[in-house]
Amino acid sequence: IHGEGNASEFITKCRACRQQVRESAGDDDHHEGLSSDDELTPTEMTEFQKSKDNVLEDSRKIFEDVHADFCDIRKILLKFQEWKAKFPDSYCDAYISFCLPKLLNPLIRVQLINWNPLEQNFTELEDMPWFRAIEEFSDAKNVSESK
Repeated sequence: IHGEGNASEFITKCRACRQQVRESAGDDDHHEGLSSDDELTPTEMTEFQKSKDNVLEDSRKIFEDVHADFCDIRKILLKFQEWKAKFPDSYCDAYISFCLPKLLNPLIRVQLINWNPLEQNFTELEDMPWFRAIEEFSDAKNVSESK
């Protein structure tokens, strides 16, 4: 993955920079493995935030040329529910339950780009609109199958 190489290079550069600062300051009490890469300088934090903002801005443009009916998970699932109600044999023969994860994956991934479960006030997956839409679709599917 392209981003992993950049992050690895960035961390390596940070470590080398901190090592040089320690050596020039004569800091002999440093023990390898006890420092943290979480200690970013203000410049590094600004660079990181800028990169993050660029990624988020680009992610908003991914589906900008797609019709709203095809980039809203709830609307997509509604089309599949209608298909199943009108043509159950065709729906079953198409193995839709196997296709939906691949179909919805890009839409969900875009919505998760900014999700960070390590933040203080992060949104639970179960509270996200795409999760509730899939849950409702699954519940409706189970109700119709039990009839």
